[in-house]
Amino acid sequence: MERARCLEAIYPELYDKPVVTIMGACAQELYNLGHRDNFFYLQHAMGLASSIGLGLALSLPAEKVVVLDGDGSVLMNLGTFATLARYQPKNLVHISFDNGSLLSTGGFTSHTTSGITDLAAIAKGAGIEHVSTATTPYRFGESVLEAFERNALSVIVAKVKAVGPDQFGMNLQLPENAFRFKRHLAETSRALHLTEV
Repeated sequence: MERARCLEAIYPELYDKPVVTIMGACAQELYNLGHRDNFFYLQHAMGLASSIGLGLALSLPAEKVVVLDGDGSVLMNLGTFATLARYQPKNLVHISFDNGSLLSTGGFTSHTTSGITDLAAIAKGAGIEHVSTATTPYRFGESVLEAFERNALSVIVAKVKAVGPDQFGMNLQLPENAFRFKRHLAETSRALHLTEV
């Protein structure tokens, strides 16, 4: 299973959700599918996508927030699962693409490669109830759709191959991405407020 194909499968479902990605290959592959202003590519901040996602989920309770993470980033900020379990944001879906590799920083193997470190088990042990592991495209799609429909914190660990995009390069600098993302969230929040009045 390849991360790019997984992203392609769920891309239509991301049109109305704030999405935060980790740096590198995951961000590039999502960008390659077509940028949307509700996508924030957290470049040069390995390990912090889940923290940004948590903040968004807590401050935007009416939005379903999606974090696209990786095994290297989760391992770098392993306390993230305990923090997510502590706050239990019902509107957060955390997807960790586990390729057993620090692909975007040189291709070194991560601790999950040997099968000793199990991110799903760590998430469960931290106190997150809804955790699933996907090893096939069908199971991945099923897990994501269930998480999007569920009114509870969800963590999905997708076991993918250690392959990335052929080339890197976004026609979108980080400050511009941040401004457009912030503007999108403000406009969406305003629209939701007006429909509730």
